[in-house]
Amino acid sequence: MNKKFLAAIALAGAAALTLAGCAGGASDDSAANLNPYNVQVDEAAAALLPEDIREGGVLTIGTDGEYPPNEYKDEAGNPIGWGIDLTNAIAAKLGLTPEWEILPFDSILPRIEEGALMMGASSFTDNVERQKTVDFVNYLNAGSFWAAATGSDIDPDNACGLTVAVQAGTVQYTDELPARSEACVAAGLEPIEILPFDGQPEVTNAVVNGQADAFSADFPVTLDAVAQVGGDIETVGVMFDTAPYGFAIKKGSELALAVQAALQSLMDDGVYMQILESAGVESGAVESATINIGKE
Repeated sequence: MNKKFLAAIALAGAAALTLAGCAGGASDDSAANLNPYNVQVDEAAAALLPEDIREGGVLTIGTDGEYPPNEYKDEAGNPIGWGIDLTNAIAAKLGLTPEWEILPFDSILPRIEEGALMMGASSFTDNVERQKTVDFVNYLNAGSFWAAATGSDIDPDNACGLTVAVQAGTVQYTDELPARSEACVAAGLEPIEILPFDGQPEVTNAVVNGQADAFSADFPVTLDAVAQVGGDIETVGVMFDTAPYGFAIKKGSELALAVQAALQSLMDDGVYMQILESAGVESGAVESATINIGKE
C-alpha cells in the first residue's frame, strides 16, 4: 500500500473534529461534540416527528463510514465527515440525540426498511429504484467523477478493456460501470473489468498501486482522494450523471417530513452552507430541502 496515502488518511482522521460515536460505543468526547454549530431546536420541525420518536428522544442512523470526506471514521472508530456533521445538525434541530451504527453500505437500506434503523446517512444517490423501498430527503447534488494515475491519459468515455475500481453498492457499481461495459461488448470491444471494494480508501489504493487503471466515485469523494494522495492520481474527464444525495427514511414515515423541515431550517439559518463550505463541497448545494426528486 502507498504509505503516503495511508499517512494522509490517518492525519485527516486525527485532525478532524469528532462529532459522533457508534451506537453503544460513543466516547465522552464525541458526545460533547454532537452539536459544534450550536444548532437550536426548531419547534415546528420537531412537532412533525412521529410521536414514538419524539418521546424516545433518539435518532438511530446507519452509515458505512468508508466514504471520505462525506462519511468516514476517526482513529477511535467514531463516524466523522461533513455528511455526519449535517446529520447531527438535523438531529439537533429536532431535539434528538443521534445514535450511529456503522454498517456495510448494502445493509443500510434493508435495515431501514425492516425498522431496525430510523435513517441512513451514507451518501445515498436518490433514484427511482431505491425509492421503491425508502424515501429520500435530498440535500446535495453530486455527480460521478473518475480518477486515474497522474499522466495516464485515461478517458472514461473510452474505457473498454480497462480495470476500474469502485466501492461496492454505489450507483457507479450498480449502474454506471455495468452500462459502460455492456456498451463496450455491444460495440465488439473488451468489457470493463469492474473491481469492487468495501471502502473508498481501498478503491483509491487500487489505482495508486496499479491494481486498477482508474476509479469512479461521487465528486466530493474523488476530489478528496486526489487531494489526499498528493500527486499520485488526478481527475480525468468531467463530472457526469449529476443526481441528488438523500437521507434514507422508511417508506411513508412522517419522519421524512420532520427531517425535511429540519434541513430547510438549517438552510435558512446558514448552518447548512457552513457545513458544506467547511468541506469544499458547496458547489453541490441545493436551494431547498425536497423529498424523492431523484430520477432514474
